[in-house]
Amino acid sequence: MNNAAPAALVTWLETRLPRLIDDVYAAVCDRIDLYRDEKIVPRDDLHRSIAVNLRFMVTALAGNHTDADLAAPVETGSRRAHQGAPLPEVLQVYRVGCAMLWDMVVDQARNHGGPATTDTLVDVASLLWQVTDDHAVRLTEAYRAASAELLVAQQRRRSALAEALFTGQRVFNAGPWEAGKLLGLSLDGKLAVVAAETRGLAEESLIGVERRLARLGIVSAWQLTPTLQAGVVSLRDEQRDPMLAVLNEVAVARAGVSPLYRSLVETPRALHLARTALAGLPPGKPDVRPFSSSPLAAFLAYDPDEGRRLAEEVLGAVLDQPTEERDILLETLHAYLTCGGSSDRAAEVLHCHANTVRYRLRRIRELTGRSLTDPRAIAELVTAAQALRLNPGRRAPGAAPAPQTDGKH
Repeated sequence: MNNAAPAALVTWLETRLPRLIDDVYAAVCDRIDLYRDEKIVPRDDLHRSIAVNLRFMVTALAGNHTDADLAAPVETGSRRAHQGAPLPEVLQVYRVGCAMLWDMVVDQARNHGGPATTDTLVDVASLLWQVTDDHAVRLTEAYRAASAELLVAQQRRRSALAEALFTGQRVFNAGPWEAGKLLGLSLDGKLAVVAAETRGLAEESLIGVERRLARLGIVSAWQLTPTLQAGVVSLRDEQRDPMLAVLNEVAVARAGVSPLYRSLVETPRALHLARTALAGLPPGKPDVRPFSSSPLAAFLAYDPDEGRRLAEEVLGAVLDQPTEERDILLETLHAYLTCGGSSDRAAEVLHCHANTVRYRLRRIRELTGRSLTDPRAIAELVTAAQALRLNPGRRAPGAAPAPQTDGKH
């Protein structure tokens, strides 16, 4: 195969280039929806790109091109990626241009060719397909490289905007509402914050979570720090359970989830609650724990040390019992309070007789000196039990075992 098309053919093509460029431009605008308006690619940009790349093809047919000449497809691929033009439509322009260039060569050969016309066409065809393929490869590589850079830049920007929500800081006089809008979060729905510990230093523990949630129509934005992977999730009430299901499927470390909230201004508070839920999980085991929807739990989460002191003061005598008895009494108290003060319902939950529940409750009264019929005592027990659930296995710093009481309050 020759390394170049006949000089006469190349010279003739060069004289026809202006008309060919206009014809290809018109065909592209007519055949490809993307280019029928200027929403993505401006018309003058499209025309210039077609002209530059067709001149490159003709130059390549003359055998005069070098690797430096491949700057044309590289520049086109990168620019189209930044404009957001889909790669298939970008490559389709080259197919249209190449096909029309080939049709022009065939017409010229038929009308003015001699005995060697067939051999010439074969040589030109081989060279043209080789040039076109090389052209398309360079364009595709440049497009994908630029797309990867844009994706990284977009992820960094979303991470920075998520950080602005988590910290409550204003950026360029833009507040949480503006940041949420840029992130695509719904401003009239509900939100939740997810906080997961990292598997290692800055290593995600909720791999692919944003993509998985997006499949369910749930928008989220995430930030990764050396020790925490945190996200703001925009969802409807009925999407909460599917969200939790996804988190349980992808989590390879502990994760906490805040209660649902409405205003982006509350995101720092929600992050704190999500981290509190995370801290309440046993270390070393992947699990997802939603924070209680109780306002009391949220109140206690803001002063965990005071919560531990309160639990120590109210339930200290229970905490001082042998491990087995302590755990049974605390489990019974929690079941009783969760079941609205019903011993019968608590017994069903605990799989024991109602009289057993009543005996354990009397034991709690003896140890704490607080009656479950006294409203103030009940309030203290509920608060102390909630504080313990927020900080399981922790006592107030420097606390001594609580003294036994005489059963009175």
